[in-house]
Amino acid sequence: MKRVFGTVEAIFDILYLAAAFSLGIVLLVGGGSGCARLTAGAMAIVLAAGDAFHLIPRIVVINTGREEKLRRALGRGKQITSITMSVFYLLLWHIGVMVFEPDKITYWTAAVYCLAAVRIIICLLPQNKWTERYPPVNWGIFRNIPFFLMGAAAAGLFFINRDIYSALAPTWLAVLLSFLFYIPVVLWAHKNPKTGMLMLPKSCAYLWLLFICTSL
Repeated sequence: MKRVFGTVEAIFDILYLAAAFSLGIVLLVGGGSGCARLTAGAMAIVLAAGDAFHLIPRIVVINTGREEKLRRALGRGKQITSITMSVFYLLLWHIGVMVFEPDKITYWTAAVYCLAAVRIIICLLPQNKWTERYPPVNWGIFRNIPFFLMGAAAAGLFFINRDIYSALAPTWLAVLLSFLFYIPVVLWAHKNPKTGMLMLPKSCAYLWLLFICTSL
């Protein structure tokens, strides 16, 4: 059964990366030249490229069983993914700012940048012990607090302005769902590894978000 789940995960990861890269290309060259659409394309490529650093070693582990030999690659991949996800939410925030043009948003933008900087700095600290088999859970929580706040800010921006651009109205829900699937993994995956399967619907939420952006 474990082998079956591993195969399903590997196939899903390959399809997810292919879909994310494809959506990125569609956003960049598939019609339209607005800054918001181009930003969404860059956001999709950042998401796919960042996730690839973790998912490709993960796929190799599933197919070869050489987890210990790939421990460092897995850990560094998670670190890179954590950093690129911060960039992902910065780009998403700017899409909202460009489309909605809200008043008095400068301070909020500065706050989002500060949260991204804090998140990236925490991710770079050696206390995370990325390459160990069981990294400290408390540091996983620390680095995800500013990340959660970034997501909340982005979701709030799109929720408040959901009636201005109807095609982007579900964006806040896609962000919310991604965090609802992700938070249990952060908190409990070390105790129950099966919780990690929630990363699959989390990835689906991100693909939905990218698909929504094709309306730009």
